[in-house]
Amino acid sequence: MPRKVTCGLIQCSNPLNEDGADVLKVRDAMHEKHLPLIHEAGKKGVQILCLQEVYNTPYFCPSQDAKWCDTAESIPGPTVDELSKIAKQYDMAMVIPIYERAQAGVYYNTAAVVDADGTYLGKYRKNHIPQTNGFWEKFFFKPGNLGYPVFQTKYATVGVYICYDRHFPEGARLLGLHGAEIVFNPSATVAGLSEYLWKLEQPAHAVANGYYIGASNRVGTEAPWSIGEFYGQSYFCDPRGQMVAMGSRDQDEIVVAELDLDVIEEVRRTWQFYRDRRPDSYDDLVRQLP
Repeated sequence: MPRKVTCGLIQCSNPLNEDGADVLKVRDAMHEKHLPLIHEAGKKGVQILCLQEVYNTPYFCPSQDAKWCDTAESIPGPTVDELSKIAKQYDMAMVIPIYERAQAGVYYNTAAVVDADGTYLGKYRKNHIPQTNGFWEKFFFKPGNLGYPVFQTKYATVGVYICYDRHFPEGARLLGLHGAEIVFNPSATVAGLSEYLWKLEQPAHAVANGYYIGASNRVGTEAPWSIGEFYGQSYFCDPRGQMVAMGSRDQDEIVVAELDLDVIEEVRRTWQFYRDRRPDSYDDLVRQLP
């Protein structure tokens, strides 16, 4: 029997975009704006839905204001519990990226994965954390420590890579080796330096590993940092690197695509990249070289 799964990505702007706004009110406004889109996805028959990076806050890492730590929560916790009920309502698995508080003073950029019956399956913590002018992520996020897990949902085996992770092929390969059929990359990325890579790197990961990619991005601008325009264009690409569906540059929307998982086997029989790997020759990959 053909294995086809309908997947969705939500791209959304910040509704409370005011300098000095209370951080908990911003968090709540972001969450409330997403809820109708999540319900819409369920009504459209989406079977696996992915939200954008830290979906219920602005992308606050241009700041070094510790007040944003107040938006973090445990995983699982109240947000995952609430969205798990919606997942069960629509028989829809979900990837839920939120700001995780692991313990006092220890925070992660995390995505929880919930199955279609509302069961919490586990989480991925963003492994690659940038620290450059304009992106003070290490001020807020500790690098992940859970490796590159995959999650068996009702519909497909999924992996998660978050935003800056996408620049590193090593983790993308491990997700495939661990059995991922679809890798979701929730992001918050703005026009400028890396935009030309947006439609290049992840289709390359899809080709190199023979799986589907679902990449989500925000839209709009966010005060008070004004670091640029989040350029949307959330998309799905197939194991041949071809775009299956893509969102607009500037609209809140759900990007939906039907993914034929049988294509994975077809592509991997043609391009035997996993068969022809030479792990015995890759020792330097895990050494701390200059």
